[in-house]
Amino acid sequence: MKTKLSELLDSLHSSFWFVPTLMVVLAIGLSFLTIHIDQSLDTEIIDNLGWAYALGPNGSRAILSAIAGSMVSVATTAFSITIVALQLASSQFGPRLLRNFMQDTGNQIVLGTFISTFVYSLLVLRTINGVTKNEFVPHIAVTCGIGLAIASIGVLIYFIHHSASSIQVDHVISKVGRELDDVIDRLFPEQIGRDALKQRQEPSSEIPTNFDRDACPIQASSSSYIQAIDADQLMQTAIKENLLLQLQHRPGNFVVKGSPLAIVYPAEAVCKKLVEQINNAFVVGSQRTDRQDIEFSINQLVEIAVRALSPGINDPFTAIRCIDQLSAALCHLAQREISSAYRYDDEDKLRVIAEPVSFVDAINAAFNQIRQYGQTSVAVTMRLLEAIAVIAPFTHTKVDRAALLRHANMIERGSHEGISEELDQKDVKERYLAAVKAIKQQ
Repeated sequence: MKTKLSELLDSLHSSFWFVPTLMVVLAIGLSFLTIHIDQSLDTEIIDNLGWAYALGPNGSRAILSAIAGSMVSVATTAFSITIVALQLASSQFGPRLLRNFMQDTGNQIVLGTFISTFVYSLLVLRTINGVTKNEFVPHIAVTCGIGLAIASIGVLIYFIHHSASSIQVDHVISKVGRELDDVIDRLFPEQIGRDALKQRQEPSSEIPTNFDRDACPIQASSSSYIQAIDADQLMQTAIKENLLLQLQHRPGNFVVKGSPLAIVYPAEAVCKKLVEQINNAFVVGSQRTDRQDIEFSINQLVEIAVRALSPGINDPFTAIRCIDQLSAALCHLAQREISSAYRYDDEDKLRVIAEPVSFVDAINAAFNQIRQYGQTSVAVTMRLLEAIAVIAPFTHTKVDRAALLRHANMIERGSHEGISEELDQKDVKERYLAAVKAIKQQ
């Protein structure tokens, strides 16, 4: 339930309607509150308030009408600028980056401020009565409307600056890099049950010998991307039904309807209710998210780099900036303990087998495509080798260092085909030898 709630909140945060809707509701409540205050106070008390708006019905209508009309125009302009920024982001950085722009709370608040001020002005405007016997002018409410209009001007200035800075490539790369660091902090270690990080000497010995023969697959109920897995629900189900679950997919994978989602042991425990429970533990959707998928955030930086290396753009500096951000994130990841695939309950009994994303997987996701598309770029090739030399001191296992060495070898071999200048090849060779030395010194 906690995982699903988190995904729901993330989905709402990625929408342009949720925050503005909340602000409109607050504006409606504020209008009723200020009007009630005006109706409760005597006219003499309001007249003694030097800061309160004091003109009659006609003036109040005029100023509120001006505020409402201007807010509609400004909101339309702000929305148009936002759409243009989204189009630019999609074409320059990739469609996967649109989600990051839509999660921008600043833009959501800006749109919400303009719309809320418009709605507030309309609601207050309807209460102004110019009839002599029943004349009513909500002075406090009109004053508050003027205050909202002044605040909207400040928000507009912020929006112009924010829109210009948010589409700068360095800003986008830095933001994605920070999000990648947040994902690493959140997911490693990822725990299912107690003592998830405990490394067993022979964990496979705890798997029943007849597991392959007597286990039964649970099929996916839909074709979609796995956005998150409710670890607590899976563990509770396994304990309650006395099961051993082996997950066949992890967050970020695309599953086809009818394909195995998990393997359940023993097979006789499988029923319609259990199938529904296990399927419900997998949060799925039409696109990948970064909640439990570290490769999604890595791929965002890779996509920016690959697009920058395309012949139509030919911007190696942006690709190098992405490599620098990836190397910093991989250094961060190399220092984190990757949780074991074997997850135990409070009684130290194996309940769930779930292969986590390893450091090797992250290295492959970060370097493969940039290496392939940047094979002819001397600057990108050298920076990849320099990144490997930077990452090497942070690694702690032979497997991780072997992965770095493998990529260094592939980069060096690819340079022979992609780089024809002899002196450039010499520079690449120097970086390659420095990377190998850094790896072997660990």
